[in-house]
Amino acid sequence: MVKNLCQTLMEELLNNKIFATHALAGVGSVALGTAVTYPLDTVKAIIQAGSSSSKQLTTTEVFNRVQSFSGTSVGRTLGVGARFGIYEILTAFYKDGREDNHVHASEALLAGLIAGFAESLITSPFELIKVRAQITSASHIPKSASLRKKVAVAPLIQKLLHGFTPDTKALNYSVSLLSTLTSKHPNMMAALQDYPWMMTGSGKPPSVVSVRKPPEIISLEGWGSLWRGLRSGVLRDSVFSGFFFGTWQSLHRAMLDWKAVGMHPEPRTDDEIGPLSPFAVSVAAGVSGSVAAAASHCFDTAKYRSQCVVLPKFLSMERKLLKWKTPGKRFERASGIHPADRNLLFRGIGLRMACSGIASFVMVGSYFLAVDRLA
Repeated sequence: MVKNLCQTLMEELLNNKIFATHALAGVGSVALGTAVTYPLDTVKAIIQAGSSSSKQLTTTEVFNRVQSFSGTSVGRTLGVGARFGIYEILTAFYKDGREDNHVHASEALLAGLIAGFAESLITSPFELIKVRAQITSASHIPKSASLRKKVAVAPLIQKLLHGFTPDTKALNYSVSLLSTLTSKHPNMMAALQDYPWMMTGSGKPPSVVSVRKPPEIISLEGWGSLWRGLRSGVLRDSVFSGFFFGTWQSLHRAMLDWKAVGMHPEPRTDDEIGPLSPFAVSVAAGVSGSVAAAASHCFDTAKYRSQCVVLPKFLSMERKLLKWKTPGKRFERASGIHPADRNLLFRGIGLRMACSGIASFVMVGSYFLAVDRLA
């Protein structure tokens, strides 16, 4: 019954030419905007994740290190679609019963905050994979690593740490340190290999380059890792969406008022003023995107840096058992910002403002162009 209902609904939507036109134009505009700005987004992500308090990567250094622009834009397409879709649904309630279908800037801000929350939940898993692919594109993997001799490991390690082998040299060093104990294990090497944190012999988790594919992430870090940095991600997308729609609505109102100057008789509604040019609306969207990016950039950096941390499942379990408390002040704990990243939160803000502004301009402009051609 549910299947038949879904098929009937899809047939009705596809038979609706207006819906099909706008849906196709929306998907194409988001894909085009993402493709145009993806190189800038990759450079920004590498600067945010690779910079430290003592060293800041420059755009030139990143371009020299990037070997390819890899990643996926599926999550962004779904997220932007959810953002605009939920915003239109919410603002429809605001405009209901009004003569000129006007939306106040405060109403657009509130609707944007809610739309950004939904967008963050949808895009988080896809963004984790995209960020790690971007970091890998600028990482030089030694060729000798692929020729390293594989060492037999315990079944527990193969299950928890997919694709990894212990460092024999480091394991031997650990065994030599423990051999001074009075009570010795008959086979200390095999006993140490039964513990996942001895996979490298030093207790360090693998790098992001080694854990970038979905099966590797799920096997090592668990399903919950796909939503890592959710707090900072929700704040980032909510603030971005709220500022974007609020600023865009304010600029739209200002341009309508400017267009109405000198009109006789004085227009009483927005319909009497007439529509704005697509170019002016696109420019307003670009400016709004840059403003929203600047307002939410600190949360963007916090999310990117948290997604670049490999946290195996056994370490997460240890933290829960030991009731490990997240470091930082109350606001940092609530927003997902690590205290070590306080001086790094605004790294790459110029690139993000440019990326968001260009993407918003291209998306809105190409959307109007596609709707005009397909209509």
